[in-house]
Amino acid sequence: MSDNADTKSQNGLWENIKVIIQALLLAMVIRTVLFQPFTIPSGSMMPTLLVGDYIFVNKFAYGYSKYSLPFSPNLFSGRVLEFSEPKRGDVIVFRLPSQPDIDYIKRLIGLPGDKVQMINGVLHINGKPVPKQPDGAFTSDYSKDPGVNVPVFRETLENGVTYDSLDEGMGRGDNTQEFVVPAGHYFFMGDNRDNSLDSRFDVGYVPAENLVGRASVIFFSLGNDTSFREIWKWPTNMRWDRIFKVVR
Repeated sequence: MSDNADTKSQNGLWENIKVIIQALLLAMVIRTVLFQPFTIPSGSMMPTLLVGDYIFVNKFAYGYSKYSLPFSPNLFSGRVLEFSEPKRGDVIVFRLPSQPDIDYIKRLIGLPGDKVQMINGVLHINGKPVPKQPDGAFTSDYSKDPGVNVPVFRETLENGVTYDSLDEGMGRGDNTQEFVVPAGHYFFMGDNRDNSLDSRFDVGYVPAENLVGRASVIFFSLGNDTSFREIWKWPTNMRWDRIFKVVR
């Protein structure tokens, strides 16, 4: 009887180990091929994305490049399995061209061949101003970017994509040269126009290969500089209205 009990115990242990291994492999496949979680570390995409938002990024939206894989191995160049093209207005995670180990998240403004320019705080694409209407005010709960009653403007792109942006007044990014987006590259800007390092500045044009995926949904959100590890602060600092909010 004891030998049979030991055998059953060992079989049960092995079955549990196999289940754990399978679960880990499934999680790795999902993270590598389908969706990857990201944390928003700065206020450059306010008010669309806030510091403390945790989002899922759709990695198969635009196909795959080496940056879709862990450690970015040089297995191939360019993109493969391109199911769809990036669309103007998409919120996208990409690798910084000058430091490809760093992830950035911004809004896609300029497609290959586009002419992009800021004139007196108004975004112009291919010579046409993007409609910009006042849409209230925004106050941040992030200590390093404590904006209070920052003017919000609703912008509507030619393809119908509409979103809010912040504009605190005239800054160095409100009047720029005309940028002509090269073939195979994209032009990105943050929705927090006066507090975003983007294609207007050192980021420059982003190669198609550097795109990681499209921001899909906010699955968790903590305000007031609350760390994910500070579980005891979750009840009072959880942004309940942002959980499972689709990113647009």
